[in-house]
Amino acid sequence: MNNTIALTSFYAGNVQYYSKLTHYPTCVIDMYQHYEKQTYRNRCRIATANGPMDLTIPVVKPYGNKTIDKEVKIADENWQKVHWRALESAYKNSPFFMYYEDDFRPFYQQRYTYLTDFNQALQACICQLIGIQNTITESDCFLTQSTLDYRNSIHTKHPVADKHYSNIPYYQVFEQKYGFLANLSVFDLLFNMGNESILVLQKSFVP
Repeated sequence: MNNTIALTSFYAGNVQYYSKLTHYPTCVIDMYQHYEKQTYRNRCRIATANGPMDLTIPVVKPYGNKTIDKEVKIADENWQKVHWRALESAYKNSPFFMYYEDDFRPFYQQRYTYLTDFNQALQACICQLIGIQNTITESDCFLTQSTLDYRNSIHTKHPVADKHYSNIPYYQVFEQKYGFLANLSVFDLLFNMGNESILVLQKSFVP
């Protein structure tokens, strides 16, 4: 059985994405796909007092539509302060924000040139905090199709039915106002569930 999964580099990927990282022992992040707009590459969805909200990193594609993921640059705008303030506002009253804010704040202070550098550094931090102990590597070429290929199925606008994923409800700060909001960024899971996040991710994967 092939235990290696192919994924795309995401900005604080959603619960579905991290359920894959939790289950499979090895993962390859494809750095050579052509960059696609309106995906989780440069955005994550959180829960706020006003409902779901997308945090989007402004990017520059040096080679237009032929730009591959590893070449996409972060635009020099004020997005870091905006995103950090949004996270603080949304999760300051969550059970675990105070325990993790010092881990995440540096990502919104240090400047990154390339989007995938930021994404992968943040992902490594998240995996460590959750306790995900798999091997994640970056491809050195475009990956060919495989049976464990989730590069194009976890999508903001065109998601593909995933028989290996189930939405498992967990505590959310604004649940009484909006009901349970499924498949948000792993930020939402971690700030609300802390060290129990890995249990939710394990239950979210359907063999």
